Amino acid sequence: MESLKNLFERTKPYVQKGAKYHWLHSVHDAFFTFLFVPKTTAKTGTHVHDYIDLKRAMSIVVLSLVPALLFGMYNVGYQHFLAIGELAETGFWDIFLYGLIKVLPIVIVSYAIGLGLEFLFAQMRGHEVNEGFLVTGMLIPLVMPVETPLWMVGVATAFAVIIGKEVFGGTGMNIWNPALVARAFLFFAYPAQMSGNAVWVALDKGDRVVDGFTGATPMADAATAMAEDGFNFSVADAFFGFIPGSIGETSVIAILIGALILIVTGIGNWKIMLSTLAGGVVMGLILNIFGGNNFYMSLPFWQHLLLGGFMFGAVFMATDPVSAAQTEKGKWIYGFLIGILAILIRVVNPAFPEGMMLAILLMNTFAPLIDHYVVQGHVRRRVKRAKVTA
Repeated sequence: MESLKNLFERTKPYVQKGAKYHWLHSVHDAFFTFLFVPKTTAKTGTHVHDYIDLKRAMSIVVLSLVPALLFGMYNVGYQHFLAIGELAETGFWDIFLYGLIKVLPIVIVSYAIGLGLEFLFAQMRGHEVNEGFLVTGMLIPLVMPVETPLWMVGVATAFAVIIGKEVFGGTGMNIWNPALVARAFLFFAYPAQMSGNAVWVALDKGDRVVDGFTGATPMADAATAMAEDGFNFSVADAFFGFIPGSIGETSVIAILIGALILIVTGIGNWKIMLSTLAGGVVMGLILNIFGGNNFYMSLPFWQHLLLGGFMFGAVFMATDPVSAAQTEKGKWIYGFLIGILAILIRVVNPAFPEGMMLAILLMNTFAPLIDHYVVQGHVRRRVKRAKVTA
């Protein structure tokens, strides 16, 4: 590593302003600061100095996503061989390899397009390369159906970087979670390719599908479910993730491992995670009271937490430190309302069997307003105390 560091040091003069390869300055700086902690610190203003910088923080988030990614790869293969009736005679590594071949290109396209645009914008502005896409580039594939065409992934990624982030000034300035912007763009721009049974299970041309097979997610299939659990998959399948769905959203246990990593390292905010779960539980209980013969409304509240993208959104999406609420009380309110809206949208609106994406984007929009009223409330209480003691 020392020799690699020396290489960066020797080549640094060639990419400085006015040098022959000055146009590579942002690229050189991005790779150097990713591999090594920079020696420089802030020169102006008052800043809190810590042993961990933004790149290291983003790397921990990516690490926390690895369990969901690896299980997602396996589940893609699992659902494929289950669909064609060959699961029993297929080994673990064959299942995983099939999923790897299907998922890896989506990850590569996401990072190639996103990082390419990040480097381009950084060089055009003469700024450092923003670190935020280290996480966004992984989140985008994990919230996609496995059969999403690669060109759509590329277009959605470009839309998320340009419209969802760069127009606001880059990392730290965006209003909405960029990965959800990409998902929402595809959801509304290409609904035929993003919904229906076929997008959730990888079925190559020529594969035979067993009679009566459905690739619908449990939420989309719940209205016609006849199983005793309330849907066509066991609770164990839903918890461990052996169900159709977006690549990284099916396994609750893999998501909880990621949540543990984020909480222990202090990178993820446990208040938002907990309040989001609380909001989902409260709305689920309210709907159960008035459920009657409506299947969705009578679905036990705890099953809502296992299905769809609820857990993934609560752990990895709602906790985005840029687009979430910033005040401590605001985080509780912000997360609670996400949980309330996610269940409400998925149950009451038949057009959206999954409401987590819309709930988070909506609360991203109102997060500054929540913080504003929390701060104003503190100001009023302090003024009142000052008048009493005066």
